[in-house]
Amino acid sequence: MTVPSADYPPSDAARLGAATARALTRYVLPFAVVAGLWQFAALFFPPFLFPSLVDVFWRCLGILASWSQFSDVFATVLRILAGLAGAFVIGAALAVIMARSRAADDFLSPILTLFQGIPALSWVVFAIIWFHGVELRIFFIMVMTTLPAFTFQVLGALRAMSRDLVEMVMSFRPSRTKLFRAMIIPAVLPDILTAWKVNLGNASRVVVVAELVGATGGVGYQLLQQQQVFDMAGALAWTLQLVFFVLIVQAVLSWIEKIAFRYRAVSERAL
Repeated sequence: MTVPSADYPPSDAARLGAATARALTRYVLPFAVVAGLWQFAALFFPPFLFPSLVDVFWRCLGILASWSQFSDVFATVLRILAGLAGAFVIGAALAVIMARSRAADDFLSPILTLFQGIPALSWVVFAIIWFHGVELRIFFIMVMTTLPAFTFQVLGALRAMSRDLVEMVMSFRPSRTKLFRAMIIPAVLPDILTAWKVNLGNASRVVVVAELVGATGGVGYQLLQQQQVFDMAGALAWTLQLVFFVLIVQAVLSWIEKIAFRYRAVSERAL
């Protein structure tokens, strides 16, 4: 007599292992493919075009281990965060004013659209002509290049709030603090996080351009030094410092999003 085999459900350890393998495949595989292609090119081209990834790794380690070099990375990171924070505060204030006043919206929208059309390099030239201090120049460039996106993103989130829901909440006569905490923040936070993610990449590119032409320190300045001696390994190592920073901040923003919106239902169907 043959006994039918029973199908046992996978254990928790097996499910955790499978989930870890899927996560590693999803996040590591794209980087592994790019690194493999670069290393393959390094076998056939001279180092000043495609240096070995081993050389780039040691240059990255040298930057992280030396404070005199890492201070340039630190300065660039502070400039990006300060510029984004300044643009976000000003942009959020403008968005609230525009959401409450049609006249303010009619006046400010064309100006912000005009700013949005001005190239980042033009703002760099304007800042060099108008200001003397390096930090003031870079802060001005960062704010002017990211302000329209922050303003329009927050404004769109405020206008997308359900009027019926607002009227229902207002019928309970909540205090301003409770209305802000329970109604407005949950409604606009997804768009704010998205705006930060988008502007983070733009800001990292803009700050390098600003440092290239108007600073005596930072990642952009160091890239200029590497370009003058045709040191591709050094240029890659300094660029990767900025990439690491963007990836870390993106991960932090994703973690905040995951924690803040853990109550949302997850659909099994993809769009």
